[in-house]
Amino acid sequence: MNIEYCEKFLGGKMREIINALKDEVATNLTLIISVKELEDLKIEILGKKGKLTDIMKGMRNLSKEERPVIGQLANEVRDFITNEIDAKMIELKGIEKLKRMSDEIIDITLPGRGTGTGRLHPITETMDFLKDIFIEMGFDVAAGPELETTFNNFDALNIPETHSSRDLQDTFYIDNKTVLRTHTSPVQIRYMQDKTAPFRMVCPGKVYRSDYDVSHTPMFHQMEGLMVGENISFANLKAILTEFVNKVFGETNVRFRPHFFPFTEPSAEMDVECVICKGKGCRLCKNTGWLEIMGCGMVDPEVLKSVDYDADKVSGFAFGMGIERIAMLRHGIDDLRAFYDNDMRFLKQFNF
Repeated sequence: MNIEYCEKFLGGKMREIINALKDEVATNLTLIISVKELEDLKIEILGKKGKLTDIMKGMRNLSKEERPVIGQLANEVRDFITNEIDAKMIELKGIEKLKRMSDEIIDITLPGRGTGTGRLHPITETMDFLKDIFIEMGFDVAAGPELETTFNNFDALNIPETHSSRDLQDTFYIDNKTVLRTHTSPVQIRYMQDKTAPFRMVCPGKVYRSDYDVSHTPMFHQMEGLMVGENISFANLKAILTEFVNKVFGETNVRFRPHFFPFTEPSAEMDVECVICKGKGCRLCKNTGWLEIMGCGMVDPEVLKSVDYDADKVSGFAFGMGIERIAMLRHGIDDLRAFYDNDMRFLKQFNF
């Protein structure tokens, strides 16, 4: 049926055509036995070039008086056909489902198939391992958002606007006031805003920086820690971190080298004796005999003031380490990117 055919029938003739189409569809629905046949019928009747569509296009040749009457009838028939097709579709899909269920009977007496089980990723295992050590030492484990304010990520940590870490090439900015956090230190700020001293806490999680090479990725994991209270000293820092390192790598030598961080003063880098050469010098430690493990230091009074702590009454120390770095040293991995290549040959080596 086409538009030209419809144009020959006006008024009552158009009504006859629409009612005849309704009867035709009703008859065809009783003969259809598959979803494919039903879909073809739907296109034939209701598609862009379908019979009912052509009829409705032909309504432009009707008089103003006839057009709304025939239009109402056409809409009613369209709704009837749509509902009937939908009901038939439910019926046919139910029949097909029952057929599949009867055809796909599973013989439960067959022996099971070995499927294997999942395992922890080396990063996840290392993070859990480190958290357990600090929990044993009385530390809380805290978390915070990865989308962070520039105040919490920089300003509250005594990082000035002129600091290189705030450059666009080093930080992912969402807008002028929001960044993907570059370290987990903002969690420490949020923790101090909600808690009063004394306390000790660690905050593991994902961080983001614009960098990618054999030892850097745009997304990586950090664990930072903070201990605040009365009369906290660098001696406390050395005792806690030395105990931590011994639990991770076994009894080993450590050293603290003077360094600079905007949020701690004094600051230090903590090194451990190379786990491969035991201090003799090798490629991993660049023949120094030592491996850098983390940064640390006494919390700068300006950081304490930013969260309304009285720097004359309380003090504290902070530290931070890369989870990937620890995992690489524990398992002898020399390329950070291997953690994120999703190479099953690599991942299957670790059966945690």
